[in-house]
Amino acid sequence: MNLARLDLNLVVALRALLEERNVTRAGQRVGLSQPAMSAALSRLRRHFDDDLLARVGGHYELTALGQVLLDRTSTAYDVLERLFASQADFDPARESREFTLVASDYAVSVFGARLARVVHEEAPGIRLRFAQTPPTAVDDTATLLSAVDGLLMPHGIISGFPATDLYDDRWVFLVADDHPGVADRLTREDLARLPWVTYQRTYDAPAVRQLGMLGIEPHVEVSVDSFQLLPLLVAGTRRIALIQARLARLLTPVAAVRVLEPPYEAVTLQEALWWHPVHTHDAAHIWLRETAARVGGQVAETREGAVVG
Repeated sequence: MNLARLDLNLVVALRALLEERNVTRAGQRVGLSQPAMSAALSRLRRHFDDDLLARVGGHYELTALGQVLLDRTSTAYDVLERLFASQADFDPARESREFTLVASDYAVSVFGARLARVVHEEAPGIRLRFAQTPPTAVDDTATLLSAVDGLLMPHGIISGFPATDLYDDRWVFLVADDHPGVADRLTREDLARLPWVTYQRTYDAPAVRQLGMLGIEPHVEVSVDSFQLLPLLVAGTRRIALIQARLARLLTPVAAVRVLEPPYEAVTLQEALWWHPVHTHDAAHIWLRETAARVGGQVAETREGAVVG
């Protein structure tokens, strides 16, 4: 494939055609006349040697290849858009831009809120958007990172992409204040016999793998798509939950729970900001990473869960 011979404007037309499945609407979407969009479709059909859009009755449907290209074109468009939005210079005090970071509610609570305060003070024209980590983050990390500015996730779950270390954390357990079967310390037997509340995704995989290596099979009674809900689902029950220490200290005032140390030497959690290589030399993204690293250092210097204005 000789990219020098390709018209990258066809990526824009291809995306519109595949998503709209209508030549006229696709042309209106990208500002082309109906004849111009028809000509673009003809060029695309010759390139792929496929109809891409096939008429069925009174409408068009995607061919098998068109369906495959639908997701790939969206990813390619996002990469190109971010590539050509790269800047040689960036003045945070004067620029206007939005950065999208994918993160769990844990990362937003412990790190994102502080980052947002710093950005508000130093770069008033910069907007931050935090998006919930999708289930596909681990299986298709490249596609996810191509469409956003970064992913907040601990080491040990994904690899092969550049990352900036932010801060470390450790795992602790939550039990109800009035738990009838747990005193001041947990035992490994407690972990095996008591019901659990878990974060339903597997992004805390190193901690889960460690439990398996210790021969502990959690009896999961409740799973939830939010770390912040764990204390509420533990309070007043016999359940236990594994949670990050910094988040636990922030949440214990809102639920009648106790924080207990694991009855084993738990693996350390090292939070990082991951990004797609296309951003590496972008001045705006360099500023974002440097600011994130500075804020991460501030988090690391504070005691677990301390709220700092």
